[in-house]
Amino acid sequence: MPGAPLSVRLRPIAVAILLMLLAPTACTSKDSPTAAQAGQTLKNHVLQLLKERNAQNVTVTDPGGKNIPCGDGKAKQTFAATGQDLPQRKPPALVDSLLGALKRVAPYDITTVGDPGEPVRVRNDAAHTLLTLASPRDGQYSVNGETECLTVSSNG
Repeated sequence: MPGAPLSVRLRPIAVAILLMLLAPTACTSKDSPTAAQAGQTLKNHVLQLLKERNAQNVTVTDPGGKNIPCGDGKAKQTFAATGQDLPQRKPPALVDSLLGALKRVAPYDITTVGDPGEPVRVRNDAAHTLLTLASPRDGQYSVNGETECLTVSSNG
């Protein structure tokens, strides 16, 4: 197509590149992690989020790692931790700080938000995880999470 406009000559190349980029995600988008795999991702996200906030005295309040049955041979897992910030920082500022830092951890979407300082719920579709970002009192972060109901094993 030597005489064709540049846009016409590049169109097949652009389509080929687009297909190459989409092919890996098309194959894996149907694959869901097991409850244990999502539980490990959940733990990593919670701890990384508190690290991003430079939280001090991080305490695991729910170690997770256990399958909680939720029917049809599926289970979910949980994990939670708290951490300290400056004692004078108020809950609204702490929840906002967690939400801002979350962007550096993983792509979560807000699902529920209340008044300033109230817990914010977020969801990561790819990881099948849900987090609740909260601050129960001045100077304290609280991050609780759970996975969706997922298969217990990859044999499944």
